Amino acid sequence: MLVSPTVRADDARDALGQARLLYNHGQFGDAVAAADRARRTPALADAADLIAARSLLEQFRETAEADALTSARDRLRRLNPQRFDARERLEFIVGLGEVLFFDESFGAAADLFESVLQNADGPGGDARERVLDWWASALDRQAWPRPDIERQSVYQKIREVMRQELAARPSSASAAYWLAAGARAQGDLQAAWDSATAAWVRASLASDRGVALRADLDRLMLRAIIPERARATAQPPENLRAEWDKFKEKWQGD
Repeated sequence: MLVSPTVRADDARDALGQARLLYNHGQFGDAVAAADRARRTPALADAADLIAARSLLEQFRETAEADALTSARDRLRRLNPQRFDARERLEFIVGLGEVLFFDESFGAAADLFESVLQNADGPGGDARERVLDWWASALDRQAWPRPDIERQSVYQKIREVMRQELAARPSSASAAYWLAAGARAQGDLQAAWDSATAAWVRASLASDRGVALRADLDRLMLRAIIPERARATAQPPENLRAEWDKFKEKWQGD
């Protein structure tokens, strides 16, 4: 029994749509399998490789398996981005930035992420949040080995961008976190404390009602801001921890 080319093409498009849906639901292994089915149709091969590469990068982020990163890089390298629409081009750039980040080319990765953030047609919602966090993380890693005067300018840029982001998008959890983390990295511990407490109370604006943001803020406070502020002010760290706990109790969600 012969199967018409139209039926096969429809099946491939269904597989491509399924791959994207699986990626969005965090089922990355299944997304790669669906993308591989879709890429058997030459016209869909590039779009399928893009979804598979992004899924493999998420697998690498979760498992640190080198084969996943190598496969993602290979797929991004072999596809032809000239065939993409505007959204796919931006996803391609994000994928390139992630590969560079994992390869520890942090400055180059930050440049790519920044180009996506500044694009008027760039992603919104949770996708923008992820790119914003990737950008700040890349700059943070790039700044570690640099002289203090250079680090200061990097973190000042992060703080300025995050202030602008919060003014435009008050629900941004990434911006709220990095405003506090950037202040702490500059040694501006009072501002770090203030930004962390402000982020805690605004956390309910986030899409998950602030669950992830508050967990990140608590780690930042307990591991960095409180110990460093205690040393700077000659206070017992347990006093600052008690102050932080009392503050959180006042604003604890249901």
